[in-house]
Amino acid sequence: MTDDSQDNTRTTAQAWVAGSDAPEKSALNLGFMALTDSASLIVAATQGFAQPYGLTLNLQRQASWASLRDKLLTRELDAAQALYGQVYGIHLGLGGPACEMAILMGLCQNGQAINLSEPLKRAGMTTPEALASCVRQSGAKLTFAQTFPTGTHAMWLNYWLASHGIHPLHDVNTVVVPPAQMLAHLKAARIDGFCAGGPWGALAVEQGQGFTIATSQMIWADHPEKVLGVTHEFVERYPNTARALTMAVLEASRFIDASTENQRSTAQLISGSEYIDAPLSAILPRFLGQYQDGLGNAWHDRHPLRFHAEGAANMPYLSDGLWFMTQFRRWGLLRDDPDYLGIAQQVQQLELYREAASALGIAVPATPMRSATLLDGKVWDGSDPAGYARSFALHALADAPQSLAL
Repeated sequence: MTDDSQDNTRTTAQAWVAGSDAPEKSALNLGFMALTDSASLIVAATQGFAQPYGLTLNLQRQASWASLRDKLLTRELDAAQALYGQVYGIHLGLGGPACEMAILMGLCQNGQAINLSEPLKRAGMTTPEALASCVRQSGAKLTFAQTFPTGTHAMWLNYWLASHGIHPLHDVNTVVVPPAQMLAHLKAARIDGFCAGGPWGALAVEQGQGFTIATSQMIWADHPEKVLGVTHEFVERYPNTARALTMAVLEASRFIDASTENQRSTAQLISGSEYIDAPLSAILPRFLGQYQDGLGNAWHDRHPLRFHAEGAANMPYLSDGLWFMTQFRRWGLLRDDPDYLGIAQQVQQLELYREAASALGIAVPATPMRSATLLDGKVWDGSDPAGYARSFALHALADAPQSLAL
């Protein structure tokens, strides 16, 4: 950060931490997973971005998304890196008791990957078409792993498979595996592929254990991914703390994306044993949008992992929350259509985000909806979620709800 930006941050912070605006709770336990896209939380906690807002952030690495959820709900964690769909699944009571949840901000866009195993590579299953043909002709089902039943990786995997004519609930088996355990399962041939965040896809390629057949940004360019999640009770009890935390993480996010030098230093930081505990060589390239797929192809991605993107990666768009609920409905996780918009308005903390972003000079979009065209050509704009959920050729709307016990 420049001296001018430090001065501006200090002035802004002092305006919020004085008197009645001071954080009600100053020491927070902040949960994160060993993933590249936990970077903004690690930077906020360790590089001096929280202290100006009157906060101390105690980072606590979690072993799985299920344990992170449980500790958030038992208040062992105050806030956490969370999967977008995971927050909505908890709010809706999918797989456990319902608990009102809140999303303070988005943490990132893009950066996830679908990897297949070396045996599938040797068998020529290196294109979606070849994989679909194999699935149709094979008597035995392939097994794919994702990281949490209502999480982003489950939804990316489902969407990608279905876009290529493979029904994710009938044509293949899926299992839940914590992201850091994906490579062990792949090596042991317990799974044929997985969808997870970095660095695990890149590390599979680096170690010759698999190849990347698709990135998540191929499914939806600049898609929503991880979020800063808290219980709704936390926002109600500690509104100033919630705003201060949002501002600290926003500052850290802006810092990371500000320059290649900042990205490199951040990648070096998070590779450490107390954070991701993975080689820098598996973190930095995809951190910078430099991809190799293990099939001899290399490219610079136009939609790399982004932590800020002038605020676009952080805005808690209503339409982003709505999309995950449409996928829950599509795949039978919800038996009926929920009050899509009403629920999104409860979960997405738009007013709090506007306050935090405006105080930092970060542009806030005029509308909480955004539009995108996904892999299969379908346009999503949030205008008709119920109709969108029913519009797919492959779905499970008539099926009994899936078991989500975890």
